[in-house]
Amino acid sequence: MSDIEGETPQKIELPMVAPPDPEVLAEEKRWLTTLEDAPIIRRWGAFLRRGGPGYLQSSLTLGGGTAAATLLAGGAFGYQLLWVFPISMLLGLAVLSAVAHQTLSTGKRPLPAIREHAGPFYAHAFIAGAVLSSVIWHFAQYALASAAIEDIGAVTGNQIPRWGGGLLVLAWAVTWSFTYGRSPALLKLFERSMQVMVWLIVLCFAAVVVKTGIADPGGFLSGFIPGGVGEVYTPAADESKSMDALSIVVAGLAAAIGANMVFLYPYSLLARGWGKEHRSLARFDLFVGMFLPYLLTTSLIVIAAANTFGPDGIPFPGKGFKPIDAAQILGTTFGADSSRILFDLGLLGMVTSSITMHMVCCGFAACETFGWKVGSTRFRLACLLPAPGFLGAVYWGDIAFWIAVPTTILTGFLLPAVYIGILKMQRSKEYLGEDRPQGFRATLWQGLILLATVVLSVFLIWKTVTALPGWLEKLTG
Repeated sequence: MSDIEGETPQKIELPMVAPPDPEVLAEEKRWLTTLEDAPIIRRWGAFLRRGGPGYLQSSLTLGGGTAAATLLAGGAFGYQLLWVFPISMLLGLAVLSAVAHQTLSTGKRPLPAIREHAGPFYAHAFIAGAVLSSVIWHFAQYALASAAIEDIGAVTGNQIPRWGGGLLVLAWAVTWSFTYGRSPALLKLFERSMQVMVWLIVLCFAAVVVKTGIADPGGFLSGFIPGGVGEVYTPAADESKSMDALSIVVAGLAAAIGANMVFLYPYSLLARGWGKEHRSLARFDLFVGMFLPYLLTTSLIVIAAANTFGPDGIPFPGKGFKPIDAAQILGTTFGADSSRILFDLGLLGMVTSSITMHMVCCGFAACETFGWKVGSTRFRLACLLPAPGFLGAVYWGDIAFWIAVPTTILTGFLLPAVYIGILKMQRSKEYLGEDRPQGFRATLWQGLILLATVVLSVFLIWKTVTALPGWLEKLTG
């Protein structure tokens, strides 16, 4: 019987083929206890040496949606939308830190806990959001990955068909997702390899920003202050490629924290055997391992794109913006061919890591629903659930970055119900007991989660209402 339908005991250990070593875990908890009264600098320095699930979330969120939203924001609107990405992640951070507090305080698996303390509707939204967002996003990720591989082939003189590039990514993602729960050493190697790919693209964009400088310091600073989002960018003589800032704002809000991230994060905590002693480490890990890389990456990409495209630079192609166009951002620093390869490799690393984590998320969802063990044969088979997304490499042949924007908006509709369920859990005395936050801290925490829910919901509804006439016009011919 699935946990969603059955009775929920007070605490259920996460069933794993290869669970954490109890002795190693006990030693880690003793080590964390000794740091509780240590000076903050020493404590943070110790935490820095213990990278955790926050870095895993970073490799998941820095994917095609983030790349598309930031490149389009900078290329079309300059510095004006810099504020979207740090605010989006700060709101998401409030949600994930609440999830960490709940999971580590109770030791309960999230799905049965949500069913018992928030209600069956939120439990179904929790797991359905994780699976659907992983499956839907797979198509766009494969399309972007195959486009990057095809472009590498074009630069090196090797013709690589899109379906061939898609197969390479599929083989990589399947191989690495199958290691989860079976070989901690291989999983650690995978996580570090994805971090290297992400930091490669960060360093490339940083080099461009250092060389080009900040064209408009005043505009750069004001770009971090929320402003109007109603303006529309239209490339000369091509209305079909016009884009509105609202779409990019909504995409940025939804790309920062996905429903699959909210689902996977607490299970990655339990898979490591973390408990109450790890709560401070988890908060630090989220900030340093997820927020800072996201802030740095998104800001650099927006600045680099803004400095490259526009009235005084390369004409921005609008919705037709493709990886080969984005590679031009690096051309002034590394040369045309080298820049294209570097950018394509960075993009490939970003989307491939997301593809792999989507598979892992579906594996966890199946295990939690049907009571299977993480790392088992059934877990690996469930990881293949989003694999049909490979068809995105075949049928979205002339892919442009814009395809990631409507994809992100579509999956964003799954988030508000998940956020409300988490808010109900954060307020539950029955669930958290003495660990339920109190006073100003509780008010601030719950207020941020509510704000994240309202902001995302309002923007999604606003975008849908404003776009509806255009959709209807296309349907009626």
